[in-house]
Amino acid sequence: MNLIDFSSSSLSLLPPLIAITLAIVMRRVLLSLGIGILVSAILLTNYSFICSVDYVIQTVSNVFFIQEKINSENIYILSFLLLLGVMTAILTLSGGTFAFANWAKGKVKNKRGSKLLAAFLGIIVFIDDYFNSLAVGAIARPITDRFYVSRVKLAYILDSTAASTCVLVPISSWGAYIMTILSSILISHSLTTEYSPLSLYLHLIPMNFYSIFAILMVFAVIVFKLDVGPMRYHEIKIEQKKFTNPAFKNNSKEGNSFPKIKGKVSDLLIPIFALLVMTISMMLYTGYHSITKNGKPFTFFSIFENTDFSLSLFCGGLAGVILSLLITFQKRIQLIRIMKTVWIGAQSMFGAILILLFSWVIGSSISDMKTGIYLSSLISKTDMPIYLLPVIFFFISGLMAFATGTSWGTFGIMLPLAGDIATTINIGLFLPILSSVLSGSVFGDHCSPISDTTILSATGAKCNYIDHVVTQLPYALSIAITATAGFLTLAKTSSIAISFSVATIVFVATCLILSILSKSKIKNM
Repeated sequence: MNLIDFSSSSLSLLPPLIAITLAIVMRRVLLSLGIGILVSAILLTNYSFICSVDYVIQTVSNVFFIQEKINSENIYILSFLLLLGVMTAILTLSGGTFAFANWAKGKVKNKRGSKLLAAFLGIIVFIDDYFNSLAVGAIARPITDRFYVSRVKLAYILDSTAASTCVLVPISSWGAYIMTILSSILISHSLTTEYSPLSLYLHLIPMNFYSIFAILMVFAVIVFKLDVGPMRYHEIKIEQKKFTNPAFKNNSKEGNSFPKIKGKVSDLLIPIFALLVMTISMMLYTGYHSITKNGKPFTFFSIFENTDFSLSLFCGGLAGVILSLLITFQKRIQLIRIMKTVWIGAQSMFGAILILLFSWVIGSSISDMKTGIYLSSLISKTDMPIYLLPVIFFFISGLMAFATGTSWGTFGIMLPLAGDIATTINIGLFLPILSSVLSGSVFGDHCSPISDTTILSATGAKCNYIDHVVTQLPYALSIAITATAGFLTLAKTSSIAISFSVATIVFVATCLILSILSKSKIKNM
């Protein structure tokens, strides 16, 4: 199918802007994404109705099939979501969730402690952002519910620790993907003697200001109660119990419709531990198998660079479900109740899966619109002082991730472009510009209502997707200011220590402002 080329047209921005605006205004994510997809199809096919329909069908088909072969990566991810939903429901039926919540009640003494637990778990589980948001959400949700933490606050904690941590850790799905791109950049610019993909990645970590301070902001928000704007509204409402926390309605679907069964903490921890062990084991196995099959040099990090994360997650989820079922069978629960719980668990993920499918389709159509290429071309056409390049790349990457809903897609476009421009204009800015792309991509991802990580964080917390975006936005923008100060200083001084110090000062000042705002009165409560 011949598609219109919008790589040099501002019309390439229209579909994502329509989808994002409608999602925020109408608060109906599926309808908004659907309209964005249709607008893309109409533009790409030059307003042909038949071709537009054919394009949509073909794009949806590509989610499941690529060149007449099954798209196993997407199938495994969707299956993992279903398995995690089933596992969560079974753990509730077996009494494991309630046992863990009761155990945690003796260990976690207050609301702040429940939020800190969620934050620390979000950092510890750094393997993959999908796994992080869903698994940590399943563990932390019963505890934060007990202390009346709003679901949007939990979603903020999940989202801000998931991607932010994954992008800082080489041994993660994000680290592996980024290092493959960095490897091609080093080869194309003959820099393999100066850096290896891993050493370059490690050099970029302390310069990734947005991700580092996004994690620090989570703890500042928790410890100093920096609840501002819509987040403060939700927290006060929950505190005053003016409306019922959605948690309890959702939990009733996950197991409260059945008589409570006495469980043990191990009933929860054993399946989750099995999920973790199987996931990591499969990552090592698939990575090793890929290396030996292709004759690549064997190193510990090369295993993670070549691993199959989607298959590993699926196998981990399957192991968790099998063990949780075995534990449940030992309690002599009626088979019909177990089967009903399995269906309820799978059903709880249908909404998230549908939204994720729509986000994949609109992501593909936005790629066909060449939105990313158009945005990246704006940089090459702009005449600006050299020291502003890291900041420009930060915001362009943020805008691209916001519009496309994908950090990884932004990495794929912007990192090679950053390498080209830095090596051509000023090699001294090579590291700052690359790190600004990583930071900007996570920033835009945090702000975008069509991002898969945003969707899954809201799913893990079981809250409204748009509520999550709106409540997280003030914090993301605050950290963007901090990151901007860091990148400006880094470009001027080439000193990580000085730039990090300046960014820290701006971060503290930002927290003080948020503290003042958190104490202001809210009208029309």
